[in-house]
Amino acid sequence: MELRLTTFFIVCPLIFLAGFVDSVAGGGGLISLPAYLLAGAPVHFALGTNKLSSTMGQLVASFRYYKNGFVNLFLCVPSMLAALAGSALGTSFTMRVSERYLQWFLLIILPVTACYVLWKKELRAKAPPLSRSGALVVSALISFVVGGYDGFFGPGAGTFLILLYTGLARVDPRAASGNAKLVNLASNLSALIVFLLHGRALILLGLCAGAFSIAGSYLGSGLVIHRGAGLLRVFILGVLALLLVKIVYDMLTAGGAF
Repeated sequence: MELRLTTFFIVCPLIFLAGFVDSVAGGGGLISLPAYLLAGAPVHFALGTNKLSSTMGQLVASFRYYKNGFVNLFLCVPSMLAALAGSALGTSFTMRVSERYLQWFLLIILPVTACYVLWKKELRAKAPPLSRSGALVVSALISFVVGGYDGFFGPGAGTFLILLYTGLARVDPRAASGNAKLVNLASNLSALIVFLLHGRALILLGLCAGAFSIAGSYLGSGLVIHRGAGLLRVFILGVLALLLVKIVYDMLTAGGAF
């Protein structure tokens, strides 16, 4: 794909917004992946480049959570290893799927993921906590499955991890959030390596967008938004609507896609 100045003008502001949204309310991946697709990147390149920029943002967020003591290393390290394996498998499977079928997948899964992430209910570990070994096994299984999803697709993976750690592994919500950041970083990194090995990432665009993602995350992390939640939903839904229209148009003009 040829990179033009307009590509950066489309992608970078949206990636900044994605980083801001993700640090405030979660769900930034629902903006970042569509940003690359709206700029005209083929699906595999959009997925790979999105992993590059999101890995940069996740690295900063993960360091902040670890530094502030929000990470349970006993659970986190095996979970990261499980996520690495799951993500590598998921990404390898994605590379075998044609772009046409990935477009169909995006048409279905993006709206479903958006509905779940935007209107999710916070889970609390109300049941008695599991034993250390039980929590370890459940957390690792969750990380492997969600890591596979993250490698194949991605948006919402961090939210799914937090909800499942809290609801199934019965991890304290604060530790669940911290662990989710590091596990999501591991799955992103694993997927990125696979995409890079297959040459499916626009490195210059991804690095520039990653800088905007870090800036958005830094700004958003310093703010507490309550009444702005509805506005964030409007941003996400607006970007998704544009993307879905573009995908349908591309499939129609390609001829025979339907």
